[in-house]
Amino acid sequence: MKKNLFSANEGKEYIIRQVDTKDEEMNAFLFSLGCYSGEPITVISRKWAGCVVAVKDGRYCIDKQLAQAILV
Repeated sequence: MKKNLFSANEGKEYIIRQVDTKDEEMNAFLFSLGCYSGEPITVISRKWAGCVVAVKDGRYCIDKQLAQAILV
């Protein structure tokens, strides 16, 4: 079962299954962060407005809309 990154458990590593957005600019931004299918991602912490994720060698704060577009 796919779930979005915003509902994922903190501290658990997931594999990105799909980036579900029709917005090409958002797709390009997520791709530049390393968020694309097959890539491991971990939710470090979650707040009401978004979450902090670890992708590759970086940590990023992404808003709720981006987190909900990333399916794991």
